[in-house]
Amino acid sequence: MTSSSSSDKNNSVTSPLPSPSAFIQRLNSYSKHGFDIPEHIRVKFAPMSVPRHRRLQTAAVATWALILPISLSLFLICVSFPPLWPLLIPYLIWAFLFDDAPENGGRPKHWFRDSAVWRFFAEYYPVSCVVFYQNLTPSYVDRLVKAGFSFITLISLQEDELSSEKAYVFGYHPHGIIGMGALANFASNATGFSSLFPGITPHLLTLTANFQVPFYRDLLQAMGICSVTKRSCEHILRKGPGNAITIVVGGAAESLNAHPGTSDLILKKRLGFIKIAIREGADLVPVFSFGENDIYQQLSTEDGSNVHKLQKSFQRIFGFTLPLFHGRGIFNYNLGLMPYRHPIVSVVGRAIHVQQTANPSQEMMEDVQARYIDELMRIWDKYKDVYAANRTRELTLVD
Repeated sequence: MTSSSSSDKNNSVTSPLPSPSAFIQRLNSYSKHGFDIPEHIRVKFAPMSVPRHRRLQTAAVATWALILPISLSLFLICVSFPPLWPLLIPYLIWAFLFDDAPENGGRPKHWFRDSAVWRFFAEYYPVSCVVFYQNLTPSYVDRLVKAGFSFITLISLQEDELSSEKAYVFGYHPHGIIGMGALANFASNATGFSSLFPGITPHLLTLTANFQVPFYRDLLQAMGICSVTKRSCEHILRKGPGNAITIVVGGAAESLNAHPGTSDLILKKRLGFIKIAIREGADLVPVFSFGENDIYQQLSTEDGSNVHKLQKSFQRIFGFTLPLFHGRGIFNYNLGLMPYRHPIVSVVGRAIHVQQTANPSQEMMEDVQARYIDELMRIWDKYKDVYAANRTRELTLVD
């Protein structure tokens, strides 16, 4: 009896624990054979031997995905810890009663926009910005390569450059679930915006509600992100030549159309950004991001269904909606809220010149909109077979 107990004890002590990689292989084996789980719902675990740079890319994207709950948690911790109140109360008074920076150009910090975190963020997908220059000199390309922007795609075609002597309204399409391409290209210098468009200062615009979250609001402003209100647009564009705003035109409503292989845009009824551009004399620049809709899988909800009605009601009340989507996880490939690794290629089109008019007529706005749509369709038709070869249908203006 004693000998048997001693033997069991020795076996339990000397039996080695499986390595992490062996453990994951065992889980995959169980899911494949032991439980007979269907392929489409089987969790596909990532290998443990992942290169360091890929871990850093994942960490950068995961940090951004969690930054909002982190900000809220930090605020709640400060509220629950009275010794911090002497600092917290003045901050809240200043932030919500006196700070109007979100509607006045924000407080962009170049060191933050240039941070390596955003470079890893962009390389995760990767995100690249494709621009077309007239007379692109070899020395200019050489400067970009030496600056470390080798992942940016540069194509020399006979198309217009963007002069720093003008103001611009960039229209970004499609919205996608979150708009990761817009963030990488216009809210950071990860894809080399300052080198691609020297002398132009970008401001990505977002919902005012995002600036109601303590600490998170300051992070957005450090990236140069501002409110998408009329006052904010006018203030930035009136600061003079070289200033630009980027509006994700489709808005929250378009996020419900974000399905892989499709490009269903809400654009026909969007005249507000056209009107602002005409009133301020800012040229319009369409930007189409191939792959933006491919980084998440979304549950399809039919128009008129209870789920779709709930999503639209939520949008009317809060200004944004809640798509039912999923991506991958940090340690697996097909379950979680992390976006999939799928290239996002943002093609910047030719600038559409507008004649400044204080009170543009409906006919004038529709004429400019037609030219804008023509340029957007030209981008799609010219590059769809290169950057959207696996599409399931053509670009469609649904509303």
